[in-house]
Amino acid sequence: MVLILLAYLGGALTILSPCILPVLPFVFARTGQPFVRSVLPLLAGMALTFALVATLAAVGGGWVVQANQYGRWVALVLMAFFGLTLMLPHLADRLTKPLVALGDKLSSKARQDGAAAGSGARSSFLLGVATGLLWAPCAGPVLGLVLTGAALNGASAGTTLLLLAYAAGAATSLALALLIGGKVFSAMKRSLGAGEWIRRGLGVAMLAGVGAIATGLDTGLLTQVSSVATAGIEQKLIDTLAPHDNEVPAGGAMMRSVAARGDAADGPAMMARRVAATAADALPVEGQLPSLNGAVEWLNSAPLTAEQLKGKVVLVDFWTYSCINCLRSLPYTKAWAEKYRDQGLVVIGVHAPEFAFERNVSNVRKAVKDQGITFPVAIDNNYAIWRAFNNQYWPAHYFIDAKGQIRHHHFGEGEYARSEQVIQQLLEEAGRKNVSNSVVSTEDVQGIQRQSDMGQVGSPETYLGYERAENFASPEKQAANAARQYTAPAKPALNQWGLSGNWLSQAEQVTLNSGTGGIVYRFHARDLHLVLGPAKDGKPVRFRVTIDGAAPGQHHGADTAADGTGTIDSQRLYQLVRQSGTVGDRTFSIEFLDPGVQAYAFTFG
Repeated sequence: MVLILLAYLGGALTILSPCILPVLPFVFARTGQPFVRSVLPLLAGMALTFALVATLAAVGGGWVVQANQYGRWVALVLMAFFGLTLMLPHLADRLTKPLVALGDKLSSKARQDGAAAGSGARSSFLLGVATGLLWAPCAGPVLGLVLTGAALNGASAGTTLLLLAYAAGAATSLALALLIGGKVFSAMKRSLGAGEWIRRGLGVAMLAGVGAIATGLDTGLLTQVSSVATAGIEQKLIDTLAPHDNEVPAGGAMMRSVAARGDAADGPAMMARRVAATAADALPVEGQLPSLNGAVEWLNSAPLTAEQLKGKVVLVDFWTYSCINCLRSLPYTKAWAEKYRDQGLVVIGVHAPEFAFERNVSNVRKAVKDQGITFPVAIDNNYAIWRAFNNQYWPAHYFIDAKGQIRHHHFGEGEYARSEQVIQQLLEEAGRKNVSNSVVSTEDVQGIQRQSDMGQVGSPETYLGYERAENFASPEKQAANAARQYTAPAKPALNQWGLSGNWLSQAEQVTLNSGTGGIVYRFHARDLHLVLGPAKDGKPVRFRVTIDGAAPGQHHGADTAADGTGTIDSQRLYQLVRQSGTVGDRTFSIEFLDPGVQAYAFTFG
């Protein structure tokens, strides 16, 4: 609701843009004329045309997001270009000349119609269309946020509503101008000189920001403008512009930690229904397999549709590649895909990102290869499939029979034997012969995918970005979107953590701003993982881990040597500690020997 109000106010303020002055005299000519036959058609034509132009801009901008590994440089070029247009009015005039020419032509037509047949609805509507064409190039930064969100999330009812709110704001300000008449026009002429100087000043500031970002000087506020180092802003746009009623995975901390408890995530009604179904050895129909359209890309397969899958038993697995719960369930989904492929089972992974870097298709492609996933994977960057299933969790498994009906689901880790028995039952229902009644074992799995020792886990998933950070114990308060020198807590309590060195805290991650720095965490678990990424220029970052002040030795993780050393070379989850023997409270410390590292979240197992 707040964003709709902001869009409305942004639209209302566009009347202050000097570039709409040419059309206002003809608009003011409608002052005092009948509202229904003259004013209302003009406002309708203006709003509809403006919304249409803005929608085309939103759709056309989506390709930048799909090429997000190059997006930083695309964004810098565009920022510099628009900065120049602010400084050089003649350049802006030349760029908008086609729209202005069309608007002028329609304005002339409207005046001719008005002279010939009075102030008719047709001439007013044409004048409104002309105004909309002139209004669109004059839009301000609020519309820029709306269009950015549209590019990130794809076409949606929410985006359309925001564009309409913006257009309604512009129409409202125009209606007020009609009521006040020529007084507004005269006032705008008087303010035009000051407005031009402000416009040029903004252009200079924008070019200065581009230079700072391009040369790596973007710290503090400027760091938020960079389209690669601004995962927090990108994610915030996603969370803000998309509906929050279980449609987009906002609040991922809750959905991952709850999911890790398996059936505890279900409500009492769902639990009762599942127990009853199991007792009767029956699987209720929970709905139809929804559309699989909307994926930005498919890996390991051509795009699949619900119609194509009729006659197959289907397992849909929602996951994201830095989610430890998802990674620990992968050995089972991979084994099921291999074991039952020839009997008609199709496993489909739906990769729905939590962090902004997980939207990068190249990152997902590498993760799929590294994890040995050979079944089809739909890249659901716009959460289209997520919304179609009304899903809320990572991982989430949905079991579909040969008729295309959802017959069972499970959220989180666990119940693997029960899930495989569901697959066997659905295959038998589909008429498959000699279906195995044994279940797979993953006891030999090592590394990150090894099952957790949940009885020993006494530490929760912990996010480091200020938006969801908890139990921060450094003496200095965590500063939002600002670089600050931090001191590590001397004796953190269990599940407390802190920073040392100069860090920039952003919405979903913390970034080592300069020099060396570290993170300390007092934990209780067999395994400790940390989601990390290298510097924004891709340069690897070296680190050293200690446990209770000493090298980890035999307690080192898959990504750490016995002496505690390691390297961060990609954006993913790193296993830094795997304790052997007795598990107790330990103080983990990681020192980063190079600046630029990005740290997102701790997870345990």
